[in-house]
Amino acid sequence: MHVEKISDHEQDFDNTGIDSDGKQHTLIRKAVEIFGEDSFMYYVETRPSSGDESYFYQSRVDKDQIVLHFTMGYLKGDIATLTKADNHVSVPFLIGRNGTIYNLFSSYYWSYHLGPGAVGGNMERSQASIGIELSNIGPLKKIGDNLVNTYPAADVYCGLNQTEYYCANSFRGYDYFAGFTENQYTSLITLLRYLTARYKIPREFQDEPQRFETTPEVSGFKGIVSHVNYRASGKTDFGPCFDWNRVITGVKA
Repeated sequence: MHVEKISDHEQDFDNTGIDSDGKQHTLIRKAVEIFGEDSFMYYVETRPSSGDESYFYQSRVDKDQIVLHFTMGYLKGDIATLTKADNHVSVPFLIGRNGTIYNLFSSYYWSYHLGPGAVGGNMERSQASIGIELSNIGPLKKIGDNLVNTYPAADVYCGLNQTEYYCANSFRGYDYFAGFTENQYTSLITLLRYLTARYKIPREFQDEPQRFETTPEVSGFKGIVSHVNYRASGKTDFGPCFDWNRVITGVKA
């Protein structure tokens, strides 16, 4: 999907609540106060209209960490994948490119989100961490004058001349990555401030070299990390396009 069409794609989901699998969702706009601040987080409670809850586990586990991901997809497909019945691979929060925060289940609960081979164990660390997904197609490949996604049925994401939509920086075998929107940064900072206050998770980040590496220490780190810190191969989130310094400044302010 071309980046200039994503806005209409996301608006259609907001209007209809129908994901790419044809599954209907009930969307309820809500607000919650951020503890210790005179501000609110606005979000959309998003639940399958069928009432299905089999994509997460309704057991409460203490949280000591937040793990950031990107979806490698577009919103309707992201919602479909993260609410797939009996799959138990999901996260409580997804942020669209328009900045909308979709809440898929209570952050008290959990679902697998780190994957096989994750440092510290997929189950153990998925339970103790809160996953956040940003809707983003992720790594890109250059074909002629265009950048395309990395799926077998690759389609054009943007032209090489549209530098506002991507960055050229090599990471884990890819040379180009899709960028993030202003609205996503703003919403992510708000969400991180809300979650760290609610669960008393330290507003701490790894030093810059470690942000892009997989190390054994990540499982004991109390704060905010990303998927690549848990997986030495097979994952690129977050890649080199993400402005860590902007998020760190916003969260710590």
